[in-house]
Amino acid sequence: MKKHILGLDLGTNSIGWAVVTEEDDQKRISCAGSRIIPMDAKLMGDFESGNSISQTKDRTQARGMRRLYERHALRRERLNRVLSILGFLPEHYTQDLNRYGQLNKGVEPKLAWTNTDGKYTFLFQDSFNEMVRDFGRVHPELLVNGRNIAYDWTIYYLRKKALTQAINKQELAWILHQFNQKRGYNQARGEEDEPKENKRQEFISEKVVSVRETGEKSKGKPQYEVCLENGWSFLKESKYPLDWEGKIKNFIVTTTLNDDGTEAKDKEGNVKRTFKAPSDDDWGLQKLKTQHDIDVSHKTVGEFIYDALLQNPDQKILGQLVRVVDRKYYKEELERILETQKQFIPELQNRDLYAESIKALYPQNEAYRNSIAGKDFTYLFLKDIIFYQRPLKSKKSLISECPYEYHVYKDKDGKWQRQYLKCISKSHPLYEEFRMWQFVENLHVYREAANGIGKDDCTSEYIPNKAELVKWLLTQKEVTEKSLLTYLVGKKHAGLSWNYVSDKDKKYPAAPVTATISAIWRESGGKETDLRKEITTEKNKHHRKISNKEQDKKAQDNNLTINALEQIWHILYSVSDKSQLVAALKHYAENNNLSSIFVDKLSKQKPFEADYGAYSEKAIRKLLNLMRCGEYWSEEAIDKKTRDRIDHILTAEVDDAISERVRVKLDSMNDVKDFQ
Repeated sequence: MKKHILGLDLGTNSIGWAVVTEEDDQKRISCAGSRIIPMDAKLMGDFESGNSISQTKDRTQARGMRRLYERHALRRERLNRVLSILGFLPEHYTQDLNRYGQLNKGVEPKLAWTNTDGKYTFLFQDSFNEMVRDFGRVHPELLVNGRNIAYDWTIYYLRKKALTQAINKQELAWILHQFNQKRGYNQARGEEDEPKENKRQEFISEKVVSVRETGEKSKGKPQYEVCLENGWSFLKESKYPLDWEGKIKNFIVTTTLNDDGTEAKDKEGNVKRTFKAPSDDDWGLQKLKTQHDIDVSHKTVGEFIYDALLQNPDQKILGQLVRVVDRKYYKEELERILETQKQFIPELQNRDLYAESIKALYPQNEAYRNSIAGKDFTYLFLKDIIFYQRPLKSKKSLISECPYEYHVYKDKDGKWQRQYLKCISKSHPLYEEFRMWQFVENLHVYREAANGIGKDDCTSEYIPNKAELVKWLLTQKEVTEKSLLTYLVGKKHAGLSWNYVSDKDKKYPAAPVTATISAIWRESGGKETDLRKEITTEKNKHHRKISNKEQDKKAQDNNLTINALEQIWHILYSVSDKSQLVAALKHYAENNNLSSIFVDKLSKQKPFEADYGAYSEKAIRKLLNLMRCGEYWSEEAIDKKTRDRIDHILTAEVDDAISERVRVKLDSMNDVKDFQ
């Protein structure tokens, strides 16, 4: 009888198996195999520790790298297309390009090197010889000993030379290709390091005079006192003895400041400072160090690198001399190079070549070609090709739809369809006011009962005017139980509480956007106005009792109108690029007679969170006209459709849109004023 036996070898990162067939006392292996789980030691450690492992992490990372490469290749193709029209590319490189600027499949020519029968020749030998003579003046021993100087350093020599002297067209093309590859770090708005209050952070490079062990321990490690050449000293714990004495060390120094800007001191009279050395994995501090070195040298990145190599040929560039640098440093350098080379290369000022170039880049987009027709090659290389930043894709489709407001349209089959409007952003000034009226309507103030049992509702006693409370809330970024009761009663509010969570640490959002913009407007020289009174004059979004032109005139008179408030919010909400935001705010400030404080402070505001309310802006405007009360309520502000429904309720006129339940609930309404 034939028998099959399955054998399994289960390991931590592999499974082995074999099938043994037994027949007539004969055994043989019918088949066998193994399955290896591809995990390195770190992943195995996480797996054995019970940590979850993302199945898509590696694929996501690889996809991101592919996209970066594709975008770099696309920029290179566009750059090659323009350089071909200008005639800047070497012949050996051009013959491997198609008419779209793409390299032929399977080839990767080097712009600075020619390949003849497997023998490479450097194309810019004259510039290389000039650089060698430069090194010979500073380091004559290099030439005597016959040491090789890297051909690749020629690019940094050319970047420095191009700032003041003429270079040829092909050398400029090589420089443009390098800038296309290394563009610097583009810091998006909102990613900036927030300046800490009463803190000053600076980079220093100082010689260590002495290192002394104090005899004490911190975190279980011996403590050392480090004295610097400038007279500063600090304590540092280290598991191993510090061999810093006589060496130049780099530090990020954070100094604590008083409210008046003076340096704070401890009980012993020493300035409060903390020292941190930039570590290899702390790219933020490395970036600060690199940019500090470049700023102090008053040089461009190319100049800085070349001069450093000139002084120390053993200097490692990438990863040591230059780490992460803001993109603005590269943009400023390339702009200076192009503006200088315009004086020596006539093609860079040829309008016909420029028109041909933009037509090659945008053959079908005539509108955009016309919009940049008045620009030049400096703009084209900088803004349109090399440093072009793709805007983020719109995720508007993910925003919820308003349940009330919609517009109708005919589809391709001629049928009428409804398209509901998208909900309003929670950062919108109108939504903040909407939320405050909701908050006040639901707010109750309680007092402990006289008999000590339970609480009495005393809301009407302490909040006789809801409109005044809303007006105050719109000047607050957040509200707590203590701050609200202090506003209503004063500091002596013992025994009082509200109906929300009574926790001294619990903070509720009020109107942070409205309060911030209003405060900066006043600080910038604008006049303080009652925004809600401006709002009540609106009939609806499109028909205002005060026109937009009149609103804008009031803004120019330094009055912050609701129209101006919404315009400022829209700039902050819609502009993601930091430089574009500054330009837009500067333009607005100039038009409205505001000081530079307006631009400085608003440009530092973080982008609003992508959070949305339950209704559209159109619905919010209609709702607000009914939610407002007191001096902020206006019968004229109610839109016609809503007013007609109110009239039908008051006159008991038949209206299929009004349910019987609604009529019963509003039975006590006898006048239109009751609907506020």
